[in-house]
Amino acid sequence: MSAPQLLPLAAGERLAFHHLPGAAPGLLFCGGYTSDMSGTKALALESHCRERGRAFTRFDYRGHGASSGRFIDGTIGAWRDDALAIVDQVTQGPLIVAGSSMGGWIMLLLALARPERVRALVGVAAAPDFTEDLVLPGATEEQRRDLERQGFWLQPSAYGPPYPVTKALIEDGRRRLLLRGPIAIDCPVHLLHGQRDPDVPWQTALRLAERLRSEDVTIELVKAGDHRLSTDADIARITGAIDRLSG
Repeated sequence: MSAPQLLPLAAGERLAFHHLPGAAPGLLFCGGYTSDMSGTKALALESHCRERGRAFTRFDYRGHGASSGRFIDGTIGAWRDDALAIVDQVTQGPLIVAGSSMGGWIMLLLALARPERVRALVGVAAAPDFTEDLVLPGATEEQRRDLERQGFWLQPSAYGPPYPVTKALIEDGRRRLLLRGPIAIDCPVHLLHGQRDPDVPWQTALRLAERLRSEDVTIELVKAGDHRLSTDADIARITGAIDRLSG
């Protein structure tokens, strides 16, 4: 696998990314919380775009993968800014944005910030507002004490080592909540969600569809689907949605 390119940011920080030139609309993939751009879905989507001559971009948020920074310093706003930097300085023309888990929150914030660039959205187990609706309600009393005493707690993960949940993440996420009112996004949206997702309830897709201003919203529920939605059949569903929206 080739080494990523690096996009310089302020204060000497860098975002790692891979960009495949090609036809428009290009596809931008926004990964999930603690994930990096070398995951199954990101690579499969890159291969799909290469076969079709379509532009494709994947990247690591600061504190993730090959980008600079510490994960513990990250917030939804900071990672949204990372995605905006990639949109503004790496990609060209109209975009379809695919967001996985937390990336689904980021893709919505991108569409709100750059409506002239974002032509369609594909959410894969999209998790807007997860800090307020899922992480904080699930915290134990000990974790809440750690949050107040030291500014973070360590959250066990089924996908790797424990990761820090910080007070800054919670408070910044609270300023960027979307599901509490109408979401002024008018482009087509396709939401895929597994009904056996142990991390983000599939009902989140229904809540999101209700809040979106767009009338062109499709919800695709996968009865046996988990949170990752990365089986061959799941990838085929995702690429099928992208091809339909590209048409």
